[in-house]
Amino acid sequence: MKKLLSLLLALAMAFSLAACGSQEVDTNSIVIWHDKEDAVAEVLQSYLNEALPELNITLEKKTSLTDSLKLVGNDPSSAPDMFIFAHDKIGVFAEMGILAPVEELLPEGELANYLDMTTEAATYKGTVYQLPLYFETLLFMYNRRYMTDDMVPSTTEELYAYMEANTGRDRYGFVEQHSTAYYSAAWIHGFGGEIISSGGEPFPDADAVKDALEYHLKFVQLMPGETEYSTVNTLFLEGKADSTIGGPWMVPSAREAGIDLGIAAMPTVDETGEPLAPYSGVQGVHVLTFAAENKPDAARAVLEALCSSEIGIQLALASGCAPARAECYDDEAVANDELVQAMRSTAEIAVPMPNIPEMDVMWTVMSNLLTDVNLSGRGVDESFDEAMGEAENLIANMQ
Repeated sequence: MKKLLSLLLALAMAFSLAACGSQEVDTNSIVIWHDKEDAVAEVLQSYLNEALPELNITLEKKTSLTDSLKLVGNDPSSAPDMFIFAHDKIGVFAEMGILAPVEELLPEGELANYLDMTTEAATYKGTVYQLPLYFETLLFMYNRRYMTDDMVPSTTEELYAYMEANTGRDRYGFVEQHSTAYYSAAWIHGFGGEIISSGGEPFPDADAVKDALEYHLKFVQLMPGETEYSTVNTLFLEGKADSTIGGPWMVPSAREAGIDLGIAAMPTVDETGEPLAPYSGVQGVHVLTFAAENKPDAARAVLEALCSSEIGIQLALASGCAPARAECYDDEAVANDELVQAMRSTAEIAVPMPNIPEMDVMWTVMSNLLTDVNLSGRGVDESFDEAMGEAENLIANMQ
């Protein structure tokens, strides 16, 4: 057991033991922590109130949700019964022992109705710990005022040619957060590489990662050096960048800015024949073990209610969420939503963010590597070797 996780588990057990002896359990009350935007939370709260009037269900917005969970563990006086969050922290909480498997609380075979990518993301060491609700992926977006539909690049070399022809005088053909790990992962996957393997090995195919970094560098040199979200977002919204790779969270702002927004498939890497494959984040419901053991009927009722295609459709229409349940895409309104359908298509190539605890340190390692290569001008080989050493040391310290 990893040192940090062992400490967190010990704290969680201490909280739980201290509280369990004296507190009565209200089996008709369910508290769900989340960090979602208001539109999503309002749809969920309204739907659950209507679907389960016999239960008292409270959705509570929580900043720093994961940090708070690490502190309260299974303490019934402080912890929620469930929480809604992305899948990438499943491994951390499963190792702490505070997550309950959800399949045991669902009708048999229910997860067969979900997109494979979403159930893969929800699974850790062969056990499903999340009921997927919806997912997000990065998308290729463009401003039709400058890049018409017939100009959209289908390959990375076509994208580079467009950038060369349309970059200069404070204008850019294409921008992205090129030195952020979440964004650069698409390029690494396009070369067949990984930031970390499912078994916790950093950069399992070193050559693929280095090839991706070297190739991506020529694109970086035609983009601004500042790669923060606010900079990239502003350039695109102000019409100073023709295209970008961004998340669905950019869409409302683009539409409010009056941009005639186009969404297209990710370009294919000419050298490998594989598409740029972004990470996907699957948002879903997790059940804490205390609730599963002490409120099984209520927990089961909430999960079963959220299995309905109706809630997936409502979320898609209210906030552009791409439903995890496959049959939601048969709904006419969902089928006609360009944003949702683009994410559905991208799901075929997207790679779920690793949900193992070791990934926590790899975000930092990858950020340092990208800074060295893209922003500081250091050589790829030298920077990669240093990053590999850093990764191996940090992961070893977790054991």
